[in-house]
Amino acid sequence: MGHPTKVQVIQREKSEQWYVNLPAAVAHALEFGKGEVVEWVIEDKTTLILKRVQASPAATAKPRKKKR
Repeated sequence: MGHPTKVQVIQREKSEQWYVNLPAAVAHALEFGKGEVVEWVIEDKTTLILKRVQASPAATAKPRKKKR
């Protein structure tokens, strides 16, 4: 299932800044943390990969079994 997102740009006199927002559902599913560092990897002109620079403890932890 995909999550459509629009690319946004803010143009200033001498620069421009581009934004692609990560939907909350995706961020929660990947257990991102505030301030976590990621990098963009360009695979080709149709594929952009968002990669964690360093895996967070939550992302690498094994799921806990629920107590009954």
